[in-house]
Amino acid sequence: RPGPTRRARSGRCPGGAMPFPGGLWWLLCCRQGFTLLRRDYGEPDKEPDGEAEEESSFELRSKGAQGPLPLSLTQPVRTSSGPERSLPVSEEMRSLITEKGPGPVEDDPDAIVKGWLQREVRGGVKGPWIRPRKYWFVLTQDSLDYYSGSEVGARRLGTLVLTSLCSVLWPDKQTYKETGYWGVTVLGRKHCYRLYTEHLNEAVHWVCAVQKVIRGKAPVQTPTQLLMRDIEENRGSPAILEQIYRCNPVLRYTSSPLYAPLLPFPYGSSDHSAPSPRGYMSLRDEAVKLFNSLQQLESERDPVPLIQGVLQTCLDLQPLVDEIYCQLVKQTTAPPAPGGPGNLRYWQLLTCMSCTFLPSPPVLRYLRFHLGRTESECPGSEMAEYGRFVGAALDKTQAREFVPSLGEIVALLQRQDLLCTVHCPGTAACTVAISSHTTAEEVARELVARLGLSQSPNVFALYEQSRQQERPVGRATLVADVLTRFENLAGEETTQDSTWRLCFKHYGFLDTENVPRDSVEFALLFEQAHEMVIRGYVPTPEETLQSLAALRLQSLNSDFSTHAPVPRPEELFPVHALHARLRAAGQGPPRCPGARLRAGLLAGALPWGHSLAKQQAEQDQKLRGRLREEGATVMAAIVDRWKLLRGMGRAEAMAAYLALVREWPGFGSTLFDVDFHTSPEGSCPQRLWLGVGAKAVSLYKPGEAEPFDSFCYSRISSFGVSDSSTFQLSVGDRDLLFQCSRVDEIAQLLHTYLTSLGTGQTPPREELADGGRPGNSPDSGLPHPQQRLCPAAEPWRRQPSAGSFPI
Repeated sequence: RPGPTRRARSGRCPGGAMPFPGGLWWLLCCRQGFTLLRRDYGEPDKEPDGEAEEESSFELRSKGAQGPLPLSLTQPVRTSSGPERSLPVSEEMRSLITEKGPGPVEDDPDAIVKGWLQREVRGGVKGPWIRPRKYWFVLTQDSLDYYSGSEVGARRLGTLVLTSLCSVLWPDKQTYKETGYWGVTVLGRKHCYRLYTEHLNEAVHWVCAVQKVIRGKAPVQTPTQLLMRDIEENRGSPAILEQIYRCNPVLRYTSSPLYAPLLPFPYGSSDHSAPSPRGYMSLRDEAVKLFNSLQQLESERDPVPLIQGVLQTCLDLQPLVDEIYCQLVKQTTAPPAPGGPGNLRYWQLLTCMSCTFLPSPPVLRYLRFHLGRTESECPGSEMAEYGRFVGAALDKTQAREFVPSLGEIVALLQRQDLLCTVHCPGTAACTVAISSHTTAEEVARELVARLGLSQSPNVFALYEQSRQQERPVGRATLVADVLTRFENLAGEETTQDSTWRLCFKHYGFLDTENVPRDSVEFALLFEQAHEMVIRGYVPTPEETLQSLAALRLQSLNSDFSTHAPVPRPEELFPVHALHARLRAAGQGPPRCPGARLRAGLLAGALPWGHSLAKQQAEQDQKLRGRLREEGATVMAAIVDRWKLLRGMGRAEAMAAYLALVREWPGFGSTLFDVDFHTSPEGSCPQRLWLGVGAKAVSLYKPGEAEPFDSFCYSRISSFGVSDSSTFQLSVGDRDLLFQCSRVDEIAQLLHTYLTSLGTGQTPPREELADGGRPGNSPDSGLPHPQQRLCPAAEPWRRQPSAGSFPI
């Protein structure tokens, strides 16, 4: 009948009874719940940890494959002249691991440390009814095992095999504050043991013991490293080399993704508590991600940003440099389309790598063998041309501070030089062809020769210059790094005042009186003197400043004309002089020491806060208006003086300008803003100008023309940089301390002048580079003019002894 049949299909017994007693359903639910709790609170999966650790770490898998491919494709075979080298990698790995099956806990004499520890304290606080479960841990020379108990016959629950790639993290106080436990983290290939104890000394004891075991392990070598050694040993046997490349796919191009790096990297990251730069993962994960980026290059329309990203990752994570070189050698070996667009992208990235990073000696030998093999197999091809370029670059590559700029990468893709623009005050900008290895010294030498400064006794240098500041470029600095820095700054700043450029200028003024008026150097000297005036480093009366501005207009535009272009007031007259005029006229804003602070604290908090902020904004606007009015008044006076110079030629105006500037006794000195201390425990520092000249070091109060103290070089017993911002000068029995952000520049400039006085001529470049004392370095043999360049910018890190120079 239909009724009972429907009831049977619905799973119910007649009368609505359950097929099993209610107690059975309760037991099934509890069993499932306890199973979940067991998984969460300590018991491992059914797969033993030891078996998981024995899996090979180095295999390639095809896309979409459910498991590893056959042995000939996934497990590389090392093939050499002897049959004993033809072993699968899985067998080689297993031979290093002691097989451990489930067994009882015995009094093992090999055990180093034993004890109870807890795993994975979740939530950090013990629950009222669930107590974290403890396990019995045993550390041996081969592994870290844990058992269900300490008694004989206890079951082994897991094993973490220890190799040289494992690592252990020290307990940190933050974890203790959050959980009440001291944590010990042991990192393996696939597993991570996070162990906890309530006692710090016990945690430290475990960490030290595990670290000692790891450090005692022999370094793990990957198949790629073993094959590199085989190739080096058999490079004279073409037949054996051919067999090695044919039998080991890990050496050849692949379109499949890489699931493990080619070189060994520590498991996990070195410091899990500290955030990694730029959000990087562990080295192993980053190596795999970089291989995916390399494969993406083949189809990328614009490869330049991606190439720069790969280079930046290698710069941030230096251990990845060798890995990327090995990956590029792999992808350029036996490609499916030699010389095709995708294949050439790998060669282009290899070109950029060779101009940025130098690999370790084993990888360098492997790379050079690959370049020679490619050139012999494909002579005259585009690949061979890239190979020759890479080989030549590796001979000159040195440590880079930045990765190549976008413009440099574009030039490297075409194997061409990069054009660099250097601005020369008073003359047109010069374009210099540079490579990734060109230094500032080489560019300065070329400009000295090109501008006809060979007979000048003065010292010249390249400067990084913006509207607000400038700094000299050290002679050994790579110009390509400077251009990359400019590119990075341009991306961070949007204002025009922050635009940086390279400039060629005087560095040391050894003779400013005998410079010919019709020479390029005279124009450079004139422009540099004008920069000092505009920046307020030539203290002189306002009338003299107006005369200087009129002479500047005469040198730029000749006689007065209403149609002549007039620069902005701040390019003719120092801005600080306008503020001085306002203060002298009593028109400056009222000085109230706490006005700005009170306005900031009260704004938005009290009803009158908004009115104070509005009042301050109105005062600032009035000040700007008064500055514009004073600027117009000053410009009118300057134009009146300009009109009186009718008939004066450009060279005559420049000479008159320099004659007025030379009236200041400190002309030719380089001024530094410093905080002066009379002793290390001195009181409040005094703000001063430190003037470093060719004959003496002088101290000025800002704005005063005469120095209040001056020391000739014969009185200076020693000088040096005690830290990154402190410069010490010893004069007789006095020790003078100066706080400044340009202490290295001060010390190097002092060395330049002291070397010049010691030898009676401009310091040779080799003396400055090698750090020799004045007068003791041999002649370099270079032409006389090419020795007058900016010295090196290496800092001093210690104070020299009295009576000697730290050079």
